[in-house]
Amino acid sequence: MSPRAAWRLESLGFRDVYDYTAGKLDWMAAGLPTEGINAAVPRAGDLARKDVPTCSLDERLEEVRERVRARGWDTVVVVNEKRIVLGLLRARELEALGERSIEEAMRPGPSTFRPFVTAEEMARFMVEHRLESSPITTSEGGLLGLLFQKDVVEHMSGNKHGSR
Repeated sequence: MSPRAAWRLESLGFRDVYDYTAGKLDWMAAGLPTEGINAAVPRAGDLARKDVPTCSLDERLEEVRERVRARGWDTVVVVNEKRIVLGLLRARELEALGERSIEEAMRPGPSTFRPFVTAEEMARFMVEHRLESSPITTSEGGLLGLLFQKDVVEHMSGNKHGSR
């Protein structure tokens, strides 16, 4: 919002008014609501699973594996204390034998996407690049959810239910 608009809102009696200088894409990247004709377009953030399991670098791989399996998942997002995405553990990494640390086992620096990317764009990209899943993050890299290729492809083909 422009400074002029912010001042006008204050003059109308609104108290918590801010001049959001980062811009609309950053607003959308934070997963915040939008309005207008494109607000109904399905986006990555809408389809991402928010209940994705996470772990930290200092956890033990075997404990993470057991916890994740108990929840019916085969993917874990490795995050720091601020939920910044550091890596991914997929089924292959979770099955690693021996006393490996999370840091040794994970796929570091996974491709991440912002929640405002359209479902159509995500479906096309994920199929073309054979991405099984991808973290959806804020501009700062904070985890918002995990988007599965099968979910976004099913959504685009008309089946809105998806499965893990």
